[in-house]
Amino acid sequence: MSQKSILITGCSSGIGLAAAHSLRARGWRAFASCRNPDDCKHLIAEGFDSPRIELRDAESIYAGLQEVLAATGGTLDALFNNGARGMPGAVEDFPADGLRDLMESNVIGWHDLTRQVIPVMRAQGHGRIVQNSSVLGYVSMRYRGAYVASKHAIEGLTDSLRIELRGTPIHVSLIEPGPITSDMRKNNAAQFFEWIDWENSAFAEDYRHGLVKRFTEKQEGLDPFELPAEAVCKKLIHAVEANRPRARYRVTTPAHIMNVFRRVLPTSLLDWVIAKA
Repeated sequence: MSQKSILITGCSSGIGLAAAHSLRARGWRAFASCRNPDDCKHLIAEGFDSPRIELRDAESIYAGLQEVLAATGGTLDALFNNGARGMPGAVEDFPADGLRDLMESNVIGWHDLTRQVIPVMRAQGHGRIVQNSSVLGYVSMRYRGAYVASKHAIEGLTDSLRIELRGTPIHVSLIEPGPITSDMRKNNAAQFFEWIDWENSAFAEDYRHGLVKRFTEKQEGLDPFELPAEAVCKKLIHAVEANRPRARYRVTTPAHIMNVFRRVLPTSLLDWVIAKA
């Protein structure tokens, strides 16, 4: 088939949804996957192919990819791993089961899907794999330890994969956004109240005046330096269409600033800067 195809995970909202619309507008056949069947139905009504992929469920990953390959005749030009969740809270407060659950969706599921896609791309003689990481993939932030750990893991896996695939026609890229408009705040709130026993935490007062207030009170306007999801789509388009895609694409001013800071500042000073952010 002449039409290029891309599988995108996490398309119910935010970056994934914007990516599906952007690539379709450029002539790609965008397979916009979601974990929630109702979100898949909504996307199908918009004219998308929308396989259900729950990244914590190996059978769902396999079945979703097989649905894509059946529709394309066994090929896939690009994979955009995007679906992920956060679990705000201090490191000492999130339980092992919560961290394990987060790693299944943010790391293990991505790895499983990517491993299944690579043989397809090897067989067809080309492919693009794009991983949606974060500024928190190369710096840390308090009360974001679980998400930071998952994104650091993705950065390491992706760097190794890119080196291992040197000399092949499969290109691997990372996108590293800073603050992007999405439903992340709402989703983070659900994870926080599900997993964190915040009222019995040593950080209870910090939570009460910080995360809890942020999650329970209506927020007006954008966060500082926040950009719309389309800012990520511009980088994604280059990663999947350019003859020489980059290894990394940073999005938003904080992503660029933090990359400089982590290279030039001593750790103690970087910690102070981030703690004040």
